[in-house]
Amino acid sequence: MTVFADAFDDLFADSNVARDAVWRPGGTGDGIPVRAIARRPDREVEFGDIAVHTATAVFEVRVSEMPNPAEGDTVIFGGETFVVQGEPTRDAERLVWTLDTRPA
Repeated sequence: MTVFADAFDDLFADSNVARDAVWRPGGTGDGIPVRAIARRPDREVEFGDIAVHTATAVFEVRVSEMPNPAEGDTVIFGGETFVVQGEPTRDAERLVWTLDTRPA
């Protein structure tokens, strides 16, 4: 497992891949600095015959920096605040959280 952990540490240290962010448990307080990898896929949400395109943000953060994220927490990334929606999930190695968010 050390090889995987070392590889993830290298990815999150690379400024071309990850950036500084702030995690605020419960969405309040000063927050805790973390490194995050952001993906911003557009999603299509359907309501009957209508499809709406919506912008989303998905963040990956190391478990070692964010031990217990929860729905309602906020992530400040690039000057924008995002609210965690849904239950965060971990990767197969249990080293990285994936957070599905929406703009605050």
